[in-house]
Amino acid sequence: MTTYNTLTLEKNEGIGILTINRPKMLNALNQEVLEELSFALDEVETDFSICVLIVTGSGTKAFVAGADIKEMKEKNAVEGRIFSSLGNAVFSKLEQLRQPTIAAINGFALGGGCELALACDIRIGAENAKFGQPEVGLGIVPGFGGTQRLPRLVGIGKAKELIYTGANVAAEEAYRIGLLNKVVAVEALLEETKTVAKKIMRNSPLGVEGSKKAINQGMQMFLQQGLVLESEIFGALFATEDQKEGMAAFVEKRKAQFENK
Repeated sequence: MTTYNTLTLEKNEGIGILTINRPKMLNALNQEVLEELSFALDEVETDFSICVLIVTGSGTKAFVAGADIKEMKEKNAVEGRIFSSLGNAVFSKLEQLRQPTIAAINGFALGGGCELALACDIRIGAENAKFGQPEVGLGIVPGFGGTQRLPRLVGIGKAKELIYTGANVAAEEAYRIGLLNKVVAVEALLEETKTVAKKIMRNSPLGVEGSKKAINQGMQMFLQQGLVLESEIFGALFATEDQKEGMAAFVEKRKAQFENK
């Protein structure tokens, strides 16, 4: 397992926990974090012992408080675009990861932190979680996918309100508008996230992976194209051992033993 300077990657019983680890900087994203995050996602993608990935931040104050403004403030237009492109590439890699991903959001998820959470499949927030895209107050726009993923998740009108005002949203409001899947007590965050991960892991890994592919790719298509994609994935899974095992277990009223093949 690779050693990282700005994050940690733990693996235990099929669950990977990727932690952004810059607590003194409230886990702010800089060039090094993004580059290490990219390498870590490559490691996860190719590790078939990891069935679900949890993404979180170190400490209790912040998931990720945003991009590192001290590093950004002196960039010119070309450098700014390169930095945005890097963040978008890494977050797209996270979004397209083979395994399902869950953001365990502890504290502030602002700017790039909110965008990191948006790139995960499921978002579970502690009661102290706060979300926001404050970039317009810095003279810029969200640069790591916020203008694209936030409207797709909460609707165009609400996304415009949040981005134009730069307002922070508390956990309960984030849940109400669909930004969070669940709100839990601070001390229960990681265990509750692991519980959701274990529920996912009871199912066929290939079925979950196929569902993720159908949803993610289908959302970028016209409905009829998405339905064709769904049928292709549905049919392809009938050639797998997991499909045979899953249906046999259902008929025989026993627990399926999936082998991811």
